[in-house]
Amino acid sequence: MSTKVALVTGGARGIGLAIAQKFAASGFNVMVGDLGSTNSRWNYALSSAEDLAKVGSSTDTQIATCQLDVTQQQSCEDAVSHTLEKFGHLDVLVNNAGVVQSGPVETFSEQDWDQVFAVNSKGIFLMAKAALDALTVSTDAAIVNTASIAGKKGVRNMVAYCGSKFAAIGITQSLAIEFAPRNIRVNAICPGIVGTAMWLEHLLPSNESNESEKKRHFEDTVSKVIPLNRPQSAEDMADAALYLATARNITGVALTIAGGMEMN
Repeated sequence: MSTKVALVTGGARGIGLAIAQKFAASGFNVMVGDLGSTNSRWNYALSSAEDLAKVGSSTDTQIATCQLDVTQQQSCEDAVSHTLEKFGHLDVLVNNAGVVQSGPVETFSEQDWDQVFAVNSKGIFLMAKAALDALTVSTDAAIVNTASIAGKKGVRNMVAYCGSKFAAIGITQSLAIEFAPRNIRVNAICPGIVGTAMWLEHLLPSNESNESEKKRHFEDTVSKVIPLNRPQSAEDMADAALYLATARNITGVALTIAGGMEMN
């Protein structure tokens, strides 16, 4: 029996990195697709080529890397091709790549709106389309999309991000129905408050640059809004992604991992 193969987008840091490591530790060969560039206008750092190299060397030959821009169809197709060339087949696609931008509608630019939707929503569509033929051949195929609790409840000044994550859940449900005859399961994880760069460098209600103050503000936020009184970790998300990728009779689910912050 051949080793199962997963392709993880946005996999060089944060939640994506944890997912890649979890899948590799669970016996998967993993292809990590990421931008591999710090040349970004977003106000939190994206992955660098050095990050990718660290991931690629972390578990011997179980993890490989490729450049990937999920907003570009050719790049998505190339990532799937690289995966097939390296490992021979594809069983699981994890659409984790995501960006965030916030602000009131009256000052929010069309350019920022388009970029948030291009990555968070269109990227899922392009990757699913690119991987469809390869996943159809698998006998145990699954897609796991990273949505958010912001895809279940609107948040002030987060119109683009929330809209794109609501879209991610809708895309997940639609693909689950469409791909069911091909025996491809499609689910989503909905992270709560995770102490990754997206939260610590952008979403905290403070522009504090001091690391200790930033940590204090993060802990204050957690204590106010999460019933279990602890943040979620990237490893929590990885556990959920692995579960959904391997649960053979679950599809169309948007699983919340938020410590009770969001219940439905």
